[in-house]
Amino acid sequence: MRVLGGIHHVSLNVDDAEAGRAFYEDVLGLTRLERPDLGIPGFWLDAGDFQIHLIEIPGHQAPAGQHFAFRVDDADAARARLQALGVEVSEPSVIGAGRQCFLHDPAGNLIELNQPDAAGAPA
Repeated sequence: MRVLGGIHHVSLNVDDAEAGRAFYEDVLGLTRLERPDLGIPGFWLDAGDFQIHLIEIPGHQAPAGQHFAFRVDDADAARARLQALGVEVSEPSVIGAGRQCFLHDPAGNLIELNQPDAAGAPA
């Protein structure tokens, strides 16, 4: 029996919550959600099937190599759109069962854009 369902949210530490919000909302197109007063600055954002929770931690430094991935239908189109907005995105490469490219949010958190091939796409 499987205990876990899908991902509900990914919590990301950022050194500037407002800069993170602007990036995830204005650049990546996520929608801001209502967030209760938790006593620390942050934002909750709707990413479709899951949420991104930004938590402001002064002086935060993103851990090297740790990342999460957004699924995209077309890695080249996603990369071109982000580059047009001034975001640095790596060249797409084929690794495993699809294509991927990488970028960083303003806090340095590593984000993958993943375009699964038909065989590697989850049902």
